[in-house]
Amino acid sequence: MSITSPEELERLRVIGRIVRASLNAMAASVGPGMTAGELDRIGARVLAECGAAPAPPKVYGFPGAVCISVNDEAVHGIPGSRVLQPGDLVKLDLVAEKSGLLADAAVTIGVAPISGSAEAIMRCAEQAFQEAARVARAGARLSEIGRAVSREVTRRGFHVIPELGGHGIGRTIHEAPSVSNYPDPTCRTLLAGGLVITIEPIVSARSGRGLLDPNGCTIRTADGSLSTHYEHTLVITEDEPIVITA
Repeated sequence: MSITSPEELERLRVIGRIVRASLNAMAASVGPGMTAGELDRIGARVLAECGAAPAPPKVYGFPGAVCISVNDEAVHGIPGSRVLQPGDLVKLDLVAEKSGLLADAAVTIGVAPISGSAEAIMRCAEQAFQEAARVARAGARLSEIGRAVSREVTRRGFHVIPELGGHGIGRTIHEAPSVSNYPDPTCRTLLAGGLVITIEPIVSARSGRGLLDPNGCTIRTADGSLSTHYEHTLVITEDEPIVITA
């Protein structure tokens, strides 16, 4: 979607703040012995207290409020009875809706103590987002976002998973345009002011190939290597983007 009024922008900011509050509550609870299902209930409770609702169950029939993916699970992990262990990388990915508008964000949290390599790949995803946000301005090519992500990930010795990336958002979860994490030479789309998108580097430690889990939702790294995910919802402007979920 594209923002058409200050009132619409404020409504988007409201759901962005709620998504951030829910992620913060879950992140603070990540630790040894916690289960993914317990984290999911924490996130759902915060949303309910704020008058918001998780979007994936309504849009896609996802069996949880929050996508919670651990270690080699890159995205769309189903929360359940899995017990978190020291060294795990836990990806919390939340899309929520309030007053007809949606926001989406993700963060990766390490269950201490984590290895140096796990710390490095976490920092990689975050920095790749920062590099991409710098080029996400009205009039720039959409493909420059993927170029910035790919360049930073490659520079640090990691890999993007090509089939996973960001997207337009606002009135439903996945809207046009697709926001690749690699430079697509065929993409001629220019970013327009007011456009609402997500930028979400999804990074794997070794190969960049993903594999759909038998549960039909979760995508894992095909080689079983660690992965990380970092995401925000942004509004494009002629200057720095407005990061709705910061």
